[in-house]
Amino acid sequence: MIIKNVNLETVIGISSALPENNLPEVAFAGKSNVGKSSLINALMNRKSYARTSQKPGKTQTINFYNINDELYFVDLPGYGYANVSVAVKAKWGRMIENYLNNSRALQAVFLLVDIRHDANQNDRQMYDWVVESGYEPIIVATKADKIKRSQLQKQLKALRESLGCGPEILMIPFSTVTKQGKDEIYAILDDLMAFNKEQEES
Repeated sequence: MIIKNVNLETVIGISSALPENNLPEVAFAGKSNVGKSSLINALMNRKSYARTSQKPGKTQTINFYNINDELYFVDLPGYGYANVSVAVKAKWGRMIENYLNNSRALQAVFLLVDIRHDANQNDRQMYDWVVESGYEPIIVATKADKIKRSQLQKQLKALRESLGCGPEILMIPFSTVTKQGKDEIYAILDDLMAFNKEQEES
């Protein structure tokens, strides 16, 4: 996949209606400090286009990035940040659930988890939300450069067990430093685009 044009086209909050996009959407979900914006920037080949913050939990919107006028990257609010109120956490949850249940253009969900740690309750809840919404999440195990290569398979196995997902669920180790996993994600996006083109032509 060659990304030529990127545009932050739509930003919605809790009270905003979802955009009626005609292009396919792929969503990125993960807790606040998992490296979601860094991954999106890496995929877009931009250093700091996706909104990043030094304060985890600050993003309270769903951001739609138009990619090549072919698809949207949808950046969902980070979840699980401890230093926010229960009311704010509930608001973020409603935003994410509303999007997963009601977007007509959503075709794939990438769920980001930190490869160094077992999935926690928030990660498992997000995984369950994605599955209950009818999607098979693609797990992106971020920060792969932070562990030794010899630990990789052990950590991936621990993530599967802590998330409760079977071997049929795709899990991609990813690093914004080494770019490990980037080509695998591009291949998924290429397949998605090819499938949509076939559907349009049939």
